[in-house]
Amino acid sequence: MRAARAVVRGLTHRRGANFSLGFRLLPPAKRRAVYAAYAACRVPDDIVDEVEADADKADIAARLDGWAAEIEATYLGNPATPITRALAEVLREFPIPRQALLGLVEGCRMDLKKSRYQTFAELERYCELVAVTISDISLAIFGLIREEGRALGRHLAMALQLTNICRDVREDVQRGRVYLPAEEMAAFGVAAERLAVGEVDSSAYRQLMAFQCRRARAHFAAANPLPSCLARDCRAAVRVMGGVYRRILDRVAADPVAAFHRRVELPAWERVWAVAYGACGGAFV
Repeated sequence: MRAARAVVRGLTHRRGANFSLGFRLLPPAKRRAVYAAYAACRVPDDIVDEVEADADKADIAARLDGWAAEIEATYLGNPATPITRALAEVLREFPIPRQALLGLVEGCRMDLKKSRYQTFAELERYCELVAVTISDISLAIFGLIREEGRALGRHLAMALQLTNICRDVREDVQRGRVYLPAEEMAAFGVAAERLAVGEVDSSAYRQLMAFQCRRARAHFAAANPLPSCLARDCRAAVRVMGGVYRRILDRVAADPVAAFHRRVELPAWERVWAVAYGACGGAFV
């Protein structure tokens, strides 16, 4: 089991550097659980994203099916990989919902079927599957002490996912996907064809992204009471995770054109500040 724990810990620190700033503040048992859950969530995302552009979709779908079957087997007590062995261990203590892990797989499957979203309502359904499911998983580990925390967790999950969408426009376009709602792009006069060739240095694109960032920031603001609904030993970790992402959003909003051409990362000093601010009880917004 020590080897399985090392696998999920290493994957989390390597692939989830922004999240792991907060994870490190959790008590040991919850930290182990979060590492296992993060790794289990990372697998279907990588199955879809970490492939060649001309990869066979039927093969990718089959791999997703295989991972869903592995999750089912894990809940029956028969894990077969280091990641699911680590997950099986923490399931003895934390009631991580099986359906949330399977819902995430279905969200990743949407990326095989859909590359554009006409309205925000359509995009919101995608976010429910790939982000709000992760909130449900996280709350099962953190410990919910007030039921209204579920709705607040949804707001934070939406804020994080919309921040990713705002930050990763270029990366997503390179994968053939546009998560900015088509009707909103049309309203601001931004054509998907221009995104594809990197022509974003325009007032129209800046206004579009300002609108997207405001929506994400509103979800951060709505999520502010969340830590008070959680067990005391995880409140600082949640504040740090939300605060780190909100600062990433701020950098995208400050210069969306630069953010398109170069992935936004927080400098070391700002990461340290975000940790200190969150640990001292600072709000997301």
